[in-house]
Amino acid sequence: MNFQQNLPRHQYSCSHILLWISLVTTTATSMRCASRVINLLSIFFNIFVESPSWYTGRLWLMRLGYYKIHRAKEIADDWIWIVDHSIQIGSEKCLIILGIRTRDLPENRSLTFNDVEPIDLVPVKKSNGDIVYEQLEDAIKKTGVPREIISDDGSDLKSGINKFIEQHAETCRIYDIKHKTASLLKRLFEKDAQWNLFLKQSLITKAQVQQTDLAFLASPSQRSKARYMNIDTMVAWGQDVLNFIDREIKNPSEKFNHEKIKEKLHWVKEFRSQMNVWQNVMSVIETTETFVRHNGLFMGAEKKLEIELNKLTTLPASNTVKEDLLNFVKGESQKTKENEKLLGSSEIIESLFGKQKMLEKGQSNRGFTGLILSVGAFVSTTTEDVVSKATNTVKTHTVIQWVDNKIGESVQSLRKNFLHRGKNTEQKWNQLLSIT
Repeated sequence: MNFQQNLPRHQYSCSHILLWISLVTTTATSMRCASRVINLLSIFFNIFVESPSWYTGRLWLMRLGYYKIHRAKEIADDWIWIVDHSIQIGSEKCLIILGIRTRDLPENRSLTFNDVEPIDLVPVKKSNGDIVYEQLEDAIKKTGVPREIISDDGSDLKSGINKFIEQHAETCRIYDIKHKTASLLKRLFEKDAQWNLFLKQSLITKAQVQQTDLAFLASPSQRSKARYMNIDTMVAWGQDVLNFIDREIKNPSEKFNHEKIKEKLHWVKEFRSQMNVWQNVMSVIETTETFVRHNGLFMGAEKKLEIELNKLTTLPASNTVKEDLLNFVKGESQKTKENEKLLGSSEIIESLFGKQKMLEKGQSNRGFTGLILSVGAFVSTTTEDVVSKATNTVKTHTVIQWVDNKIGESVQSLRKNFLHRGKNTEQKWNQLLSIT
């Protein structure tokens, strides 16, 4: 890497920019921290260059994301689109489309960020099936008609994708395996009195022990949204507590107050038999999810999955879930052609949203900003050549104009403009009221 040769009309070298971006996109380093790390590295390795400000780096990230999203893609008939909405505070939604060719699907592993290409990123003030359909039609200009569209079947997406497929019979719609298993778990657990009692008691116990020396036994936080996607963590916690209690009964440790343990946590023992059932169900779920993530969907996939599931010792409740999942995989696999493999999991886009929110930190509670463009920077391979092309072809004013046109005033800017005290407050409120 050459840190001494600056890019034309730039204060920094391509290596410098790539290092800053890599710190942010691959090591979960904050933007401010990335700038400080570069400053330290320049001192340690005698690289006498000024460290960029976090704001300069933020613009690099946005320009790289914009470049990757808008650069030319190869037109082909084997593209797979992974589609979802990112939602933050406010009324806006942002449709994100990631893509990968069927020929490029990895063997025996899940997708990584480097595997997928950003196809489109469309912030909108409102969304419905017709709007999603128009967005998908517009994306055809970039890749051609896709072979597959995979999503979580949100109402807007499902409606828009179905309308799209009516016009393009060569495209098939696939339902993400993780959301399918979550729907099965919801059906199984939602009205399970024992499960709901277990959750209620775990919350009470968490409040009782989290500020004591038994804090390590507190239950995990329960998700308010998509809570049936983290049943596994609650079941694992229950099993860990049972194992801990069993060990302490057999070989008591002087480190703990056993009367307190008995008072706060022995209720878990009442769920021992039920816990075995829940854990057995989760084994079937996890085996199926892993199989689909690593192998995709293909003709006869359900038969190979059945071989894996038959290795498990299953109980009656698990057998019901097993049959449901085998039928689901069979149905989705019948959408494939001979010797064709399609994608069965859209978890890569969920992971991308998580990474984006980690970068934004508290800003995700302030509505969309130009930093949403960094979604494009997180995926596909980033090299010095890519960075050079991005910085030379995408100007700062280009991304600023994109933000103005696509996002406009953010929730945070409205707060600053209309909630602060000052002589223009009344005038600004009147402006806002006239708009609404």
